[in-house]
Amino acid sequence: MGKTTDTTRAQESTNAIERLYITMRHLFNRGFYKPTGVSGESLKNALLQLRPEIYGSVAEEKAELSGLIYVLERLPEGIEQCRFINLTSDEGYGKSQFKAIVPPKRRRNCYRIDEEQMNIEITRGRSDIYDILTHLTFLFIESEKICKRVLIEDTDKTIRDWTKLEAAAQKNQLTQSEREVALIHTANILARPFEEIMDIHNFLATKKNPERFLKIIYWLGKLAIEEELTGDKRVITFSALLRERLGHHIHGERWAVSIKDVLAKKGLLKRPIHIISANMHSVMNSLFARKALSKEFTDSDDSLKIFQALSSSQNLALQNKVSAAAKKNGMIAIDDLSGTNIDVQIFDLAKLGPSACCYEMSAEISEGQKPVIFVMDYAFGEQAYETIDELLKPYKTKGRKDVFLNIASISIMGKAGILEGGKGDLMIPSAHIFEGTADNYPFKNELSAFDFKGHGLAVFEGTMVTVLGTSLQNKDILKFFHQSTWNVIGLEMEGVHYQKAIQSASKIRKSIREDVKVRYAYYASDNPLETGSTLASGGLGTTGVKPTYLITDKILQQIFNS
Repeated sequence: MGKTTDTTRAQESTNAIERLYITMRHLFNRGFYKPTGVSGESLKNALLQLRPEIYGSVAEEKAELSGLIYVLERLPEGIEQCRFINLTSDEGYGKSQFKAIVPPKRRRNCYRIDEEQMNIEITRGRSDIYDILTHLTFLFIESEKICKRVLIEDTDKTIRDWTKLEAAAQKNQLTQSEREVALIHTANILARPFEEIMDIHNFLATKKNPERFLKIIYWLGKLAIEEELTGDKRVITFSALLRERLGHHIHGERWAVSIKDVLAKKGLLKRPIHIISANMHSVMNSLFARKALSKEFTDSDDSLKIFQALSSSQNLALQNKVSAAAKKNGMIAIDDLSGTNIDVQIFDLAKLGPSACCYEMSAEISEGQKPVIFVMDYAFGEQAYETIDELLKPYKTKGRKDVFLNIASISIMGKAGILEGGKGDLMIPSAHIFEGTADNYPFKNELSAFDFKGHGLAVFEGTMVTVLGTSLQNKDILKFFHQSTWNVIGLEMEGVHYQKAIQSASKIRKSIREDVKVRYAYYASDNPLETGSTLASGGLGTTGVKPTYLITDKILQQIFNS
């Protein structure tokens, strides 16, 4: 009986996700929607039925604070004040006087056009749109909760708590006494303990905006109240240029061409190229840190100690020293100008100075066969297909034949949600399956669980599911994936998209060798099946350092020994 109920819940949740995405696609094609209109209500109802783990108590009367912080870190500051939100393509706002607002946890350019309008540039495909609309739907739900609690039924009057919050929110800075009074009223509005409200206020406060939390709650409530009383609706629009360009790989093509231009200029197109999708520090630090920092650390110091020191934002001098050593020994850094927000590092291993690198290459490898390591920053969802698909195409030259890249291996390292184990544990996939479809991508992974044994981290090997959005997962779906014959060990957003591009390039287009080596390894950023362990519970901190460098080390060992 229990199993049938669980399966039914999983099916209901799957249907809710499907409704969300069908509605989002419909709204995008239509060009606009109102959050309190029929379509907006459909999005909210589907999200409330789904009850994603990351949004905690979104379906309850009380406010969801962890989910609120998670969303605010991924949307531009000030968006709660905007009645009009416009999703656009890259339409040249960067050349205007408007200053880009970049959310701390999502690399996207946003522009406050005026007091009422926020424009958000979409350069990373549909996944970006799904991400934004899901977060906005959460905000609208929380906004309506506030309205219902403060607006006295059948009147245009508000409760005393709201009047006090309104007065406090209109001041730039409060005394400690005024702040605590305002927070007590806010706690009552949000149906949360004063202690929790105080913590989130301190977390969100900045020097420039010390009362940011109070103002966020005020504006969320204010727009919902005005919508209720005056009929001034909030509106989400999608620009005509965005609708025209989406899916055409405009940014991915621009990104790939600029990189291949650099490779051609440096004479690296014919050399064995090893692509690594990772962050912008772990490969560089693994290659050069111990040798570059020999004066700061002794031979007896554990490598992990060095990497932890480098991961601290306080140690800028150490980071600069490693970066300088890398540039001196063949590293080329390419900052992104294409709009993809994916920076690149190219390591020409033929230019390694004596004793500069922490890895040894066989002396038998000729200069023309020495590897080139190509590190690209993390892609986002479907953007992984757009960028890798364009990168693996031949390099087009004027008046000459297309030049095919000599891609020797493609390695993907990333963070993922784990379904058994905890933060920092490792997942080694043998296949990716695409959520909501029967699409599946088995592959031969050059990495195995055995490679990571004996390092103090739990290692799981099996299938990974590529989800349409991490903020839409709930326990019922994830339990089904984990306990069914799919043998799913974790969830992430890019695996299917990378593998689809690799398979089409190697097996169909024949633009890269068919036996290209593929490596995938993930470390756990959260366990959505455990209460308090979702992404909304906070970042990894130093927990992520060990698995990041362990995976990087295994990838580099295989490249140097290939």
